[in-house]
Amino acid sequence: MKAVGFIEPGAVDRPNALLDFELEKPIAYGHDLLVEVEAISVNPVDTKIRKRGNSAVDGPQILGWDAAGTVIGVGAQVRNFKIGDRVYYAGTLNRHGTNCEFHLVDERIVGRMPTSITAPAAAAMPLTTLTAYEMLFERLDINKPVPGGSETLLIIGGAGGVGSIAIQLARCLSDVTIIATASRPETKAWAKELGADYVIDHSKELAPQMLELGFSNVDFVYSTTHSQMYAEEVVSMMTPQGRYGLIDGPDVFDVIPFKSKAISIHWEFMFTRPMFETADMQRQGEILNEVAALIDAGTIKSTVTNNLGRINAVNLLEAHRLLESGSTRGKIVLAKF
Repeated sequence: MKAVGFIEPGAVDRPNALLDFELEKPIAYGHDLLVEVEAISVNPVDTKIRKRGNSAVDGPQILGWDAAGTVIGVGAQVRNFKIGDRVYYAGTLNRHGTNCEFHLVDERIVGRMPTSITAPAAAAMPLTTLTAYEMLFERLDINKPVPGGSETLLIIGGAGGVGSIAIQLARCLSDVTIIATASRPETKAWAKELGADYVIDHSKELAPQMLELGFSNVDFVYSTTHSQMYAEEVVSMMTPQGRYGLIDGPDVFDVIPFKSKAISIHWEFMFTRPMFETADMQRQGEILNEVAALIDAGTIKSTVTNNLGRINAVNLLEAHRLLESGSTRGKIVLAKF
């Protein structure tokens, strides 16, 4: 089968940063589905693994942690899917990725593809959807009010892949007031279109902009990027006993300033459930099914904004370059080999 990956980790602008491979077609055992991949999307984790490598897998490292496709094989322990089902999912870090023609994935983290959108549009959703949903409703628990709070949610990086779906999920599944950050006219418009009540500029001080909108504090903060840069100012804005969540990996993150306000700090890592095969691992499949229903009802839309064509090393390198530029909005997808 065709696949795209790398042998040696490193920078994007070097020979053989990504390569086209021919590999053996895998066989499904146990809880696994064998999926014929129709489309994938690209996430920041792809670029990070390409730079540093992944010690959890052997041989050529196949990237990709989003896919939509059709089930063509099932393991003996599979109970919820059959050959011919169309699915979407985000995979796991301790197995090869989805940048291949045929991919193995545990059925417990798989959802049924929305029927109202294309495979590329569906492939844009799983990883960011799980990252947004788990943080909003399981870590920050935004439907549980903070005593004396303002029922407000600040999403730092509102136009990125995670921010784009977090805005929509918060809009349709909670009553909080959503304040998103973006810095360019097109990204500000995108965040507003997705359902943010207000959009402020993260290239400027946040607190004065919040006060100008009439908010002296914020209950929940979802930091999707540059958390270390904004942490000190964010603490000053937060409601005592508020809840703060982050998904990036700052080299240093000082939690002490959060102490006096008893602000709880929450990490979100959507790979935790499949990597450790947690007792509630199947919750990821349930979340994807719930969101598929919201998409088919027209309540949520796909966050795809850029289709780069066929899945190959040249096009994937372009996707990596765009992501590393830090100027993308929504999601980048590729379809078929």
